[in-house]
Amino acid sequence: MTTVKDSVHDHIEVEGVAAALMDTAPVQRLRRVSQLGTVSLVYPSANHTRFEHSLGVYHLASRALDHLDIHGRRAETVRAAAILHDIGHGPFSHNVEDLIHRRIGRYHHDVDDLVTTGDVARALDAHEIDPDRVVELIDGEGLLGQLVAGELDVDRMDYLVRDAHHTGVPYGTIDHQRLVRALRFVDGRLVLDEGNVQTAESLLVARALMNPTVYNHHVARISKAMLRRATDSLIDETDVTAAEVRRMDDPELQVALRTHDVSAHLGERLADRRLYKRAVWAEMGDVSASFDDRFEADADRIADYEQTIADRAGVKPEHVVVDVQGEPSMQESTSRVLVNGDVRRLDEQSTLVRAIQVTQREQWRLGVYAPERETSRVGRAAEQVLGLETDGALIAENDSPGRYATLEDFGGD
Repeated sequence: MTTVKDSVHDHIEVEGVAAALMDTAPVQRLRRVSQLGTVSLVYPSANHTRFEHSLGVYHLASRALDHLDIHGRRAETVRAAAILHDIGHGPFSHNVEDLIHRRIGRYHHDVDDLVTTGDVARALDAHEIDPDRVVELIDGEGLLGQLVAGELDVDRMDYLVRDAHHTGVPYGTIDHQRLVRALRFVDGRLVLDEGNVQTAESLLVARALMNPTVYNHHVARISKAMLRRATDSLIDETDVTAAEVRRMDDPELQVALRTHDVSAHLGERLADRRLYKRAVWAEMGDVSASFDDRFEADADRIADYEQTIADRAGVKPEHVVVDVQGEPSMQESTSRVLVNGDVRRLDEQSTLVRAIQVTQREQWRLGVYAPERETSRVGRAAEQVLGLETDGALIAENDSPGRYATLEDFGGD
């Protein structure tokens, strides 16, 4: 058994198959993959990694298994899935995940090639754990898969607390110990026991508050969009493949971006934190009239918008980045809770959760970013190309960085 001192859960005891897996190369690689991608450019202390998060998920999974009275081989298989659940992440976590999926069809939870071969497969085999079953659990399949990847999984219980701790914001604090103790299975579903509607609501409130202040802070969005653009160029215009990028860690990708001409401009800006600024920061109502694919615009369509905006603004194409968020959603809202003996969906039971769903749509933003000197021209061009209604949209009208100082400016510039 190995005891690890953790900043969130104090001492974590790692034993059995998890101890063997912890020392494999795919798990150790997670020490070099940031949990929050480029958020550290907003919150400098947000330097925690997927490795420590994976240990936290393993710890909470172990507590949940003990509470649910699940032991033996079944429990060990869940523990293996918990510590391995993030080994499919590419560099900077979710930040480049979509562009990797677009090319090779793999998201971070598609880990069959990593779990069924090499050091990981050998460690599982030595403990008589079926690698294919571990893959299924990581994908959320079956009764126990809900613990690893579901509406009430231990993954989100750890990351909300951990992200809040390392960014220093108070909003992600949840009673994860009570959440674990309230778990039970009813008719094959993982639910929260009687008297825990407010416990479940706290999870949604924490997530709703973390979204605009951390996960979707405008500086995090800008830097993520710049990273995606640079990585797209790296894959499209050099001999670096998407499969290779998927297995890089953060430092490897940073070096690759700065050492290839096609991506060096953005790679160096990210390294030195010389970020683009907002030329447009538009609410949903500002774009709904004419930008009808605001949730579904694919990479080619966005590239066309960027080229057209750049042409109209008279700037270089690489100086325009269009950032289109997906449709607001919150998986936790479909969590099940027991109320007077009946299993009910949280969003059907809770008025607060329904209000949070409305708030999500109000927080949605369409961003167009450019170097600071060019935000005025790019903003006006984007307004015309995207057909924006400017009453509620931020359209850059001058070159002063102070123009943005009062807009969602928590924690960064």
